[in-house]
Amino acid sequence: MGVQDYSFESEFNSRNNLLTRKMIRLLSQDARMPISSIANALGVSRISVRKRLERMEQEFGMRYVAELNEEVLGFAAQHLISVKFDKKPDYETIGKMLEKSYIPQLAFTTRGAYDLIIYAISGSTMEYAHWDRSMQILLAEYGAEWKTSEVVHKHLGFCPVRPELLDRLNMPEKYRGMLKILDNNARTSFKDMSTKLGMHFNTVAYNFNKMVGSGYVKRFTVTMEKPKDISVYTFLIRFKPGEEFEKASARARKFVMIDDKNPLINRVLLSANLIGNYDLLLVNAFDDVEAALKKFLAPYKKTYESQGVKVIGGEVDKVILGRLPVRSVDTTKEYDTITWDPNFENKAPVNQ
Repeated sequence: MGVQDYSFESEFNSRNNLLTRKMIRLLSQDARMPISSIANALGVSRISVRKRLERMEQEFGMRYVAELNEEVLGFAAQHLISVKFDKKPDYETIGKMLEKSYIPQLAFTTRGAYDLIIYAISGSTMEYAHWDRSMQILLAEYGAEWKTSEVVHKHLGFCPVRPELLDRLNMPEKYRGMLKILDNNARTSFKDMSTKLGMHFNTVAYNFNKMVGSGYVKRFTVTMEKPKDISVYTFLIRFKPGEEFEKASARARKFVMIDDKNPLINRVLLSANLIGNYDLLLVNAFDDVEAALKKFLAPYKKTYESQGVKVIGGEVDKVILGRLPVRSVDTTKEYDTITWDPNFENKAPVNQ
């Protein structure tokens, strides 16, 4: 089966105006892009760009946020948790439980093999362990089957962070205050930041360039609300890797990187390697559940059929904490490939 056999177009993407889709792509890759630059890139007037931006913010719930570099900032412990309940809980209560800690960044309910997905970030393994155990105790009355996996590598996508996490950032205070403003609205001008921070305009500009140059922020990007007329489907995947695993992975990577031309939102919103209960997380957007299962899952499993692949899935129902990573980037350029070399340990340097 060739990669071309996996290609299919999204009706949702094609229903949206081409100019809007192109503008979303530009802002997803650089949310601070000046209006004049957007106008020049799209061949329209600045007034048209301003009006369309206002309309997109209202229609899609678009927000301009920061995509952080968690490793540079010292947040080494990133985890993905799936939860299945014997007794259905009050998810509003669960959301309030999660809000009490800075660690959970995103939580949403699903319909499928699991009931709840949580994405968590912490400053240390021990800190995460305390939170993990405390949540299991709090949810014990619902018969919660709590499965944790460590996030070791993100191929594509990011997790928008909550303001509470920004207060824990390992960075100079002058950068932290600026980043909190920018994560709330990445298009905030230096002039407005100068007023809010009580800093001279030139000082703000200098600190902004230093902060970005330090690698704390990968980019300024956007997030959007999940459109009502699409299905966001999550897959948790296990393998029994054999000799042909890398060949199968290479085919799957090409499959995952296929996307519509000028999509409003990417087909793959998040792809991450895991260690623990599962090996891979995929969060994908489809026109409907049938497309998720027949057009994506079936050929994906076919790719890995020699590798003992097992997949469980769930359709996103309701976000109870944080925001889904809904945006549009160039998947071919942004996909961060990792290969698994069985001789890696032998090649690694040894401290003398």
